[in-house]
Amino acid sequence: MTKNFVESEFAPLKRVVLAQSQFCLPEEENELDTSFLSEKNLNLFDHKVGDIADLYPEMQEKWENEKVQMTQLLTSYGVGVIRPRMLTAYEKELGKQSRCGYANFFSRDPFFTIGHFVIEGNLRFAHRRLEILPIRDILIEESRHPEAIYVAAPQPDISQGSKSEAGPFLEGGDVLVYGKTIFVGHSGLASNLNGIHWLKSFLAHWGYNVVPVRLHPDILHLDCAMSMVKDGLMICCEEAFLDGVPQELTNWDKINVSLKEASLLMTNGLPLNDSVYITDQSFTRLIIALEKYGVKVETLDYEVSRIFGGSFRCTTQALLRTTN
Repeated sequence: MTKNFVESEFAPLKRVVLAQSQFCLPEEENELDTSFLSEKNLNLFDHKVGDIADLYPEMQEKWENEKVQMTQLLTSYGVGVIRPRMLTAYEKELGKQSRCGYANFFSRDPFFTIGHFVIEGNLRFAHRRLEILPIRDILIEESRHPEAIYVAAPQPDISQGSKSEAGPFLEGGDVLVYGKTIFVGHSGLASNLNGIHWLKSFLAHWGYNVVPVRLHPDILHLDCAMSMVKDGLMICCEEAFLDGVPQELTNWDKINVSLKEASLLMTNGLPLNDSVYITDQSFTRLIIALEKYGVKVETLDYEVSRIFGGSFRCTTQALLRTTN
């Protein structure tokens, strides 16, 4: 089989995991963090409990169709698309009984690929912590070759209760790959320093440099603040970086977006390679700016995915991105 390997955020995408569209709003009070969502989207979740397919069937249909359109676009560029399995009835019932709900909707976060490492992270919120399970069979299959290293971060500490901040927490949306330099965001909503320090210690054995990036408290993940389009060009929300844009990227050209635009997931597009970029059709200003840099822009309507707090990068996780 073809090995898994991710060289950078913009190396040619060849194989990817594209998420399913399953989400049950948790019953447990304050279990769902919505601080990063827009006011319009918050109204959809206010005092609601249950599976989105039951609460909003028309929205569910549109959400699933977004993935159909995304699959067609990816395959038209020769990208191999793998889908996680659907949640079982038992998994759904377990989520309901725990009052934490369940999720199988953003494949970016439960694991990530750096070089030839496939790494399971830890999600901060309880309703997402089992989200790795529908993907795990894929990771096991991907790791059946001698160059793969498949590991998992230590399970989070719950000695102080399910909402303990100790972690370690490490989510794929916070992890951006640029060769041997790995940027990892932390805002207090997802990954934390304990998770970043674990990753830094682990990857140091292979010469990687892990760079922590402190984010605005309303930014969920690093990929909600920054996107590497190609070498030397990035989309970024400079307001989101509490210590400024990472030093390694200060000389890059920047297409700047505001915090409000970042909350709409304007930085959460997906490079297919260093000359083709996928973004939402509603982001007309960004499309024009990218085209001025000679980037071909492919667009889809991804409104429903964005309602749930993620867009093109969030719903995908690369298994193979390489120039070779």
